[in-house]
Amino acid sequence: MSQTSGLYVAGDSYFHRMDGAVKLILLLTWTVVTFLFMDLRVFAVMLAGGVSMLLLTRVPFRKMALLFWALTVFTVVNSVFILLITPRFGTTLTRSNTPLIPLGYDTVNTETLFYVLTLSLKYLTLLPITLLFIFTTHPSRFAASLHKLGVPYKLAYAVSIAFRYIPDLTKEFRTILNALQMRGLGISRGDGTLVQRARNLTQAIVPLLQSSLQHIESVSDAMDLRGFGTKQQRTWYMGTVMTGFDKLIALLCVVLLVSGIWLKRSLFQGFWYPFG
Repeated sequence: MSQTSGLYVAGDSYFHRMDGAVKLILLLTWTVVTFLFMDLRVFAVMLAGGVSMLLLTRVPFRKMALLFWALTVFTVVNSVFILLITPRFGTTLTRSNTPLIPLGYDTVNTETLFYVLTLSLKYLTLLPITLLFIFTTHPSRFAASLHKLGVPYKLAYAVSIAFRYIPDLTKEFRTILNALQMRGLGISRGDGTLVQRARNLTQAIVPLLQSSLQHIESVSDAMDLRGFGTKQQRTWYMGTVMTGFDKLIALLCVVLLVSGIWLKRSLFQGFWYPFG
C-alpha cells in the first residue's frame, strides 16, 4: 500500500500521543451521549468542546476538508428531505403548530424547522471527535491498542489494514475516473445532464471492485507467506503504553457517560422546544 499511515496526519499534540484505545473509548462515549439527547443546549455545549479539542490537534483544515464537506452536505440534504416530506413533523414532538413556510401541498411549521436545526446540530456534534480520531490515530498503534484491550490480534490487524487502505482506494478511484474521461466518458459538469453523468459514473464501480479484490489478494498472499496467524499471540512494533493521563481520560469518559445518562433521566428527557 502506498500510504502506510492511511489518513493519519503526523503531529505532536496530546491527542496524537494519546493511546489509540482511549481515543476509541472517547469516540464511543461521545457518540452514545450525543444520541441520548434531543436538546439543542446540550449539543451546543458538546460541539464547542469537540471543536476546542479538534483545534488542539493542529491538523490542517485542508486535510479534513473532504470529510467535513461530505458530512455537511449529508446534513443539509437530510434536513431538506425532512422539511419536504414531513413538514409538520415537529408538531408530534411539541403538540403545537405554528405555520411558517407554505409549500403548496403543505406548510412547514416553526416546530419542524427547530427540530431540523436540532437534528443537524446533533450530527455536527459528532464531527469534531470523529475527525480527531481519524486524523490523529496511527493505524498500527491503534491496532496494538485494540489488542491490548482484548480484541483478537487478527481482527485488530484487519482494522489497521482498513484504515491504511482508504487513501489507496480514493487514489484508485480517481485514476479510474481519469481513464474514463480520457476515453470520452462525460463525468464533469457540462458533460450532460445530472442523470447521464451519474450513469457514466457507475461505470467506474466494476473496475474499482476488480482493483480492490486484486489488492486484497496481494495483501492476503503476502501475509500468508509471512506466516501471519500461525501463532496465538504476537508482539507489536508500534505498541504504546497507557500513561496516567490516558487512564484519567478513560475515567472522565466513564464520568461523562454516567452524567449523560443521569441528565437524560432527570433533566433533559425529551425534545427541547423553547417556544412552546
